[in-house]
Amino acid sequence: MSEKKMLDDQHYEEMIQEESICINDNIVYEAPKSALYDTPMHYCPGCGHGVVHRLLAEVIEEMGILNDVIGVAPVGCSVLAYNYLNIDMSEAAHGRASAVATGIKRVLPEKLVFSYQGDGDLAAIGTGETIHTCNRGENILIIFINNGIYGMTGGQMAPTTLPDMKSTTSPFGRDVITMGAPLKMTDLVAQLPGTYYVTRQSVHKPTNVRKMKKAIQKSFEYQKQNKGTCFIEVVSNCPSNWKMTPVESNKWLEDNMLPYYPLGDLKTPDGK
Repeated sequence: MSEKKMLDDQHYEEMIQEESICINDNIVYEAPKSALYDTPMHYCPGCGHGVVHRLLAEVIEEMGILNDVIGVAPVGCSVLAYNYLNIDMSEAAHGRASAVATGIKRVLPEKLVFSYQGDGDLAAIGTGETIHTCNRGENILIIFINNGIYGMTGGQMAPTTLPDMKSTTSPFGRDVITMGAPLKMTDLVAQLPGTYYVTRQSVHKPTNVRKMKKAIQKSFEYQKQNKGTCFIEVVSNCPSNWKMTPVESNKWLEDNMLPYYPLGDLKTPDGK
């Protein structure tokens, strides 16, 4: 390793330790100091989960709701969210996060409650809980990470797996005739009277990260106003199970996931 490379690496480590990145003495990024634990990352390189965790922490800090928010994480890659977010968290059985969040919100209506779920959890074993939570208009936020595959358990086909997309349980690609079409959960819940704000976002580019952060902010504000269920789908990547590098997976997401799951608001208070 060259001396310059060693110095560059050392400088980068020092910046990370200071929890801020500066350009020309101007801070352009600073890690949330109270809502986010300083802990080693366990997610695969390039995974979108870490970005969404950071955005949640930023919004919680900026809104001053650190002691007022409660998160619920079920089985899947999302289960270890409590290792990162320095807030009250509850675990839930597989697929039951929205039901647990409903119970917490009804007992503690003054709290801001959210569930954080993957596609295998929310759209498979948890389909019933999701639909009925939204239909009742429970005053919670549901964050739905859709990477088109079961991530934690080895890359099996999920309800959101694209047509012809390969997985460990669809090695020749998803056959729509025998396996059905992918579920567009966000489109489904947008039709229910209990949902107030429904949107589909991503975190694969800086502009999309900013939009996702705004969606989280809006959702907590609407919950404060007791407006009903807010639902955010995050179209994300899974480099490990897609067998791609992080850069390749983001490109594949743009070329394949986004045409099937287009980004944008599906239901807003003004009807636009």
